[in-house]
Amino acid sequence: MERYHLAQLNIAQLKAPLDSPQLADFVANLERINGLAEAAPGYVWRLQDEAGDATAIRPFGDEVLVNMSLWRDVQSLSDYVYKSAHTEMLKRRREWFDKVEQAHQVLWWVPAGHRPSVVEAAQRLAHLREHGATAHAFSFRQAFAAPEQVAAPSC
Repeated sequence: MERYHLAQLNIAQLKAPLDSPQLADFVANLERINGLAEAAPGYVWRLQDEAGDATAIRPFGDEVLVNMSLWRDVQSLSDYVYKSAHTEMLKRRREWFDKVEQAHQVLWWVPAGHRPSVVEAAQRLAHLREHGATAHAFSFRQAFAAPEQVAAPSC
């Protein structure tokens, strides 16, 4: 039984309002891409509002979208992000979102069954931005193993 799940948060600065023609393709694909995530091996949970996505949840400001989910492990999330039809959307992100100069994604481990809040996720992102990758908050570029996978010190 898994003792930890990988939490991820990513944020995106909108170039235009969600109901604008510029974002029409992005919005039209939300349900499909969310369904793809939910069907992906290793998927556990994702943040949703009443509409079934997270577009109304704006803890970082009116022009910033959030995406937060839980996965079995780093490889499962990486496979979904970089080896599925999700890459179609990733390639087009500059059409819809401004480049964020600081870290826009953070990964961290949570006990299985825990659902992180957006406040918790914001704190992890701030920690990554301030301290760089640590076991507390990290990225794909420098991932850390789940706590149970860390070798115990030998006596």
